[in-house]
Amino acid sequence: MEIFIQICQLILSLAILVTLHEFGHYIPAVLFKTRVEAFYLFFNWKFALFRAKKVHGKWNFSFMSTKSPEEWSADPTTTEWGIGWIPLGGFVKIAGMIDESMDTEQMKQPAQAWEFRSKKAWQRLIIMVGGVTVNLILGFMIYIGVILFFGQKVLDPSALKNGMAVHPMLKEYNMESGDKIISMEGKKVIDLEEVNKAILLRDARNLVIEKPDGKRVNVKLPADIDSKLFQGGAMRAVDMRHTADTIKHVQPKSPALKAGLLEKDVILSINDKPIRFFDELQSTLYAVKGKSAIVVVQRGNKTDTIKSKVTKEGLLGLELSHHFTEDTLAIKTLHFGLSKSISVGFMYGKNTLSDYVSQFKFVFTKKGASSVGGFASISQMFPPLWDWRVFWMTTALLSIILAFMNILPIPALDGGHVVFLLYEMITGKEAPQKVLEYAQIIGISLLLGLMLYANGNDLVKFLFK
Repeated sequence: MEIFIQICQLILSLAILVTLHEFGHYIPAVLFKTRVEAFYLFFNWKFALFRAKKVHGKWNFSFMSTKSPEEWSADPTTTEWGIGWIPLGGFVKIAGMIDESMDTEQMKQPAQAWEFRSKKAWQRLIIMVGGVTVNLILGFMIYIGVILFFGQKVLDPSALKNGMAVHPMLKEYNMESGDKIISMEGKKVIDLEEVNKAILLRDARNLVIEKPDGKRVNVKLPADIDSKLFQGGAMRAVDMRHTADTIKHVQPKSPALKAGLLEKDVILSINDKPIRFFDELQSTLYAVKGKSAIVVVQRGNKTDTIKSKVTKEGLLGLELSHHFTEDTLAIKTLHFGLSKSISVGFMYGKNTLSDYVSQFKFVFTKKGASSVGGFASISQMFPPLWDWRVFWMTTALLSIILAFMNILPIPALDGGHVVFLLYEMITGKEAPQKVLEYAQIIGISLLLGLMLYANGNDLVKFLFK
């Protein structure tokens, strides 16, 4: 049921984003008197779930059809509206342009005044960037709306009675679990969730830390700490402390499985160190990475002592059940009026876009490439239980991602068309038709290859989890 809820949220989110994105192309096309032949939510390969078209002033409908009824072609001036069955996107088919439909026969005919190719370059440019513009504005508006109606959730580091959970990779820089972070780059920290983003994506390197005894120290992180943390799997360098002792899942072919650790075992200690918090388990294993550890577990009414190898990353290959402590009281909701919500929401959207662009420095690494995920990974961004606040926050993030990805200068994406239009505006010459056709084919091939790779990664993770 949880997976079904996540899938439903993903489909609803994509339906909203794709529909509004395509309207971003449709509206300027209509304003510039360009004929739009079809407007589809989702792809209609082989058949469509629903089709509708106004023919000679009368609406006609078709369900579960493989093609448009013949009589619909009698009125080519109106748009065919439809819903496809492949929920991977959508499209607007604009007359007189090379797009994913690869309708080259139309392009062989003399250009008509109502075709895309007959419009001025600046008009075509506005049509092409319309979808990206809508997605970008939509993302910012959703953030503003969420903050206005639901408030801004923050994890106040000053209210953490047990301090932060700190990844053991930061120990050499005088940061340990139990510490509290006071400021970054001279600014007070009001939300612990922002610390990871600041260190990994915003080059925050100067911190003020409060030790458990109340003493404050200045911490200077190295310039390459972001790369070190990513390669070490420490994307959450700091977090709220929570207890984690019960084994929820033992990964196949893991050291834990080979050693005989089982689901529902309760970890009592590792190498004679009692384990209460997850970060204590993490730091203890990290200290003996690549070696072995003595794990004492409670199994039913018995206590067992098990020797297990530890991976070079400091892992056993376990998934533990997490239980929050009294520090959950540090999670607060801040409420603002309209004007403050606009400024806070705009800044949140700006940081989200900037962070997403910044994380591409990790994608082009071996570890980053293996982390790329497809639709299964995207669906896991949504909560297993329906939560409208999280749904809209995730939809806003996807909207900004969609805007950025679509403006990349890759043929078949909006950004690819923009590149050729800018070339035309600068040189005064249109790109040759054959170049546009070949570029479209190359772009579609690249996108399909990337889609197969990303979803293949998801399949591998599922099979070998």
